[in-house]
Amino acid sequence: MSGQSPVIPSASDIEAAAKASQAKGLPPVDTWNPPLSGKIDIRIARDGTWYHEGTRMTRPGLVRLFSTILKREGDAYFLVTPVEKWQIEVEDAPFVAVDFTATGEGEMQVLRFTTNLGDTAVAGETLPLRIVRDYETDEPSPYIMVRSGLEALIDRKSFYRLVDLGAHHEGWFGVWSQNCFFPIAPSDTIDPD
Repeated sequence: MSGQSPVIPSASDIEAAAKASQAKGLPPVDTWNPPLSGKIDIRIARDGTWYHEGTRMTRPGLVRLFSTILKREGDAYFLVTPVEKWQIEVEDAPFVAVDFTATGEGEMQVLRFTTNLGDTAVAGETLPLRIVRDYETDEPSPYIMVRSGLEALIDRKSFYRLVDLGAHHEGWFGVWSQNCFFPIAPSDTIDPD
């Protein structure tokens, strides 16, 4: 043992590193593979709220900045820079889709989602929608892929609006976006009224 204490970064240390590594647009986090630096006490709650050391993060710009250096590997989430990689906790999905617009009709309909942090995602082949059902309650949890393995939980009001746009296709009830059909439930389980 060297007798040295491990250095635990503060949120401001990671903020400075993130700002230094950013160029115009989103940073290329998928190409950054530094060794694991450790864990940092940052948690993203199911409702999309970010916490640092148990305290809600209230600076929207800082939360947005951190969201741009977020990376997922398997079931784990990390804040990464070219030289650091800090594991954080994500309760469900790192983003929440808080609204969407629908343009066009039928198979050519386009669904564009907006997250709580200002990201947009157009549902389609590369950014699919998926529904996970709770085994005990059968309650649906809908998600949209935002980028590089990072999903947004679709909020309840948006999901209800999404269901209103639903159609039946090959035994399933679901929605279309960019000529892709995303099933929500088997057609025979949907009440026709």
